[in-house]
Amino acid sequence: MPSLKDLKNRINSVKSTRKITKAMQMVASAKLRRAQESAEAARPYAVKMTNAVGNLARAARNSPTAPRLLSGTGADRTHLLLVCTSERGLCGGFNSSIVRLARQKIIELEGAGKT
Repeated sequence: MPSLKDLKNRINSVKSTRKITKAMQMVASAKLRRAQESAEAARPYAVKMTNAVGNLARAARNSPTAPRLLSGTGADRTHLLLVCTSERGLCGGFNSSIVRLARQKIIELEGAGKT
C-alpha cells in the first residue's frame, strides 16, 4: 500500500496535470475561435469569386466571339483548371496543398484521356 507521502505527491501531480490540460484547452479554443472568424471573414470573397467565375463561364458559353480557351470546343475532353493560391506570408503549407490537389486532378484527367 502506498504511503501517505506518495498519495499526496500523486494528488499534487494530478492537480498540476489538470491545470496544464485546462490551459491547453483554453489556448485551443481561442485558436479555433480565431480560425472560425477568419473563415467567416473569407466567405464574402469566396461568394464573389464563385459568382465571377460563374458569370465568366456563362458569358463564354453564350458568346460566339469568346476566346476558344474559355468557350471550349464542345467536346468533353478539354478542361480548364483555375488554381488560386494565397500571397500572404507563412502560407506555404496551404499553397503546397492547393498545388498538390491541382496536380492530382491533372493526373486524373490525363489518365482518363482528357486534357
